[in-house]
Amino acid sequence: MPLSNITDPAGLPPFAVSLGDPAGIGPEIVAKSWVMREARGLPPFFAVGDAASLRAVWLGPIATISTPQEAAEAFGSALPCLQVVEAGEIAPGNPSIDGARTALQALEVAVGLARSGSAAGIVTAPVGKEQLYGVGFAHPGQTEFVAERCGVAPHNAVMMLAGPSLKVVPITIHIPLAEVSAALTIDLIRARALTTAKGLHRNFGIARPRLVVAGLNPHAGEGGALGREEIDIIGPAVESLRAEGLDIRGPFAADGLFHSRARESYDAALCMYHDQALIPLKTLHFDDGVNMTLGLPIVRTSPDHGTAFGIAGTDSANPGAMMAALKMAAEAARARLTHDG
Repeated sequence: MPLSNITDPAGLPPFAVSLGDPAGIGPEIVAKSWVMREARGLPPFFAVGDAASLRAVWLGPIATISTPQEAAEAFGSALPCLQVVEAGEIAPGNPSIDGARTALQALEVAVGLARSGSAAGIVTAPVGKEQLYGVGFAHPGQTEFVAERCGVAPHNAVMMLAGPSLKVVPITIHIPLAEVSAALTIDLIRARALTTAKGLHRNFGIARPRLVVAGLNPHAGEGGALGREEIDIIGPAVESLRAEGLDIRGPFAADGLFHSRARESYDAALCMYHDQALIPLKTLHFDDGVNMTLGLPIVRTSPDHGTAFGIAGTDSANPGAMMAALKMAAEAARARLTHDG
């Protein structure tokens, strides 16, 4: 017999999962996660978006709900879906402007539900930024949009990529590599490090987080022979944080920070640019990497991959990262119950 009235053991409300672009793999990996809910111990959740995008890729049971409170009752026997504006004709693998509008509306609704406490947090499926820009989306990505809706300044919202054996934070994110050096400042590194330490405590219950910092240049600058960023910017930032009591070390040569023994010595690595952080994370955890936004008043996670339009509708999308994002969101929400009292 199917289960009914599934509840979180900590008493949390269900999680809101925005379906992302209806033509991407978001609907498929959300549906597959629901199928695996018991085997993987996933928390109760409900989809937010156009139910037609689920039906386009999945023949399983869907329960249309009007409030998050109905999700727990339906979750055991059907995937609950809170319907937003319809996406029009949905063709997996073929994104559209109407689909982008639906994705944006789903994200807006999910954030609102989490902010009101009706949802325990949000998990965001991937969106197509090119299509979103076509409907007036003015943010670099979903992270910045969620931060703005939560009243958090962009520099105080930190993107952390996490897997079972590694957590990384890029100091600079979506900028050309040629602009990284000019973008690095002592204040930026300090802000990212402080938010990371607080986030690890609040979301993972780590009482005294251990942070390491990668250098920008090969061999961490080789004492200035290969660049002065470590001497003029990164080192002073680390030393000022250590003086304030933070457990932080560096800068270290990035090529020695990610082997198994090194990873055992820290809780998170702060990296100077996007690929310095994401290459090791995706090498180790391509199928279960999670993007978590630190510094928000709500829990927000996302699978660390894109829309994969090329395989949408082929039933070949791996739901591992979505399931990992759901589990990490639940872990964070439960930890916050203890931390926030």
